[in-house]
Amino acid sequence: MFQFKVPDMSCGHCVKAITSAISAVDADARVECDLANHQVSVQSSLPEHVLIEVLTESGYPPAP
Repeated sequence: MFQFKVPDMSCGHCVKAITSAISAVDADARVECDLANHQVSVQSSLPEHVLIEVLTESGYPPAP
């Protein structure tokens, strides 16, 4: 399980966009978003750097 701090995630639309972007590259991924803490947890077989790239390209870059 990978955990990302995503400061720009602030509403339900953001959650849908993030979930859709990750699901597009890994249909079996489990994505959990915690809006209050701007935290995204992803269970995926993809490497972490690919998930970071997907988040960044979808407009929600994780904090370093």
